[in-house]
Amino acid sequence: MISIERGVPADPRLPLTQREMTALLTRLLEALGLSGDLNLALVDAAAMADLNRRHLGCSGPTNVLAFPSEEEGSLGEIALSPAACLREARLYGQDPVLHLARLLAHALLHLAGLDHGPEMEALTEAAAAQALA
Repeated sequence: MISIERGVPADPRLPLTQREMTALLTRLLEALGLSGDLNLALVDAAAMADLNRRHLGCSGPTNVLAFPSEEEGSLGEIALSPAACLREARLYGQDPVLHLARLLAHALLHLAGLDHGPEMEALTEAAAAQALA
């Protein structure tokens, strides 16, 4: 089951309803061959900065964080900053939904145990492309 918690109001620049966000996550999970319960928390910059400081010891907000679960049948939780996603999409000249798919795929791969590197980059790009095809 995928659950989505909105800690921030919907932003019209990221035009995905809760149903569309759930569908995107479902397609990403399928593309990556993953299954299990998942929680997505959409948070503001202050909440993201707090999570980043408490869990990684880093200052300031970030775009996405992944918290794997030790419970059987649960992948874990993803915290995502929609504002950071939109800001980065503008900065990189990318479609916001494509950038969102990349961030979510990246986080899902962290939940699956992968770390940064060429393999993660390739899997992230392939999953995002497949999920949005």
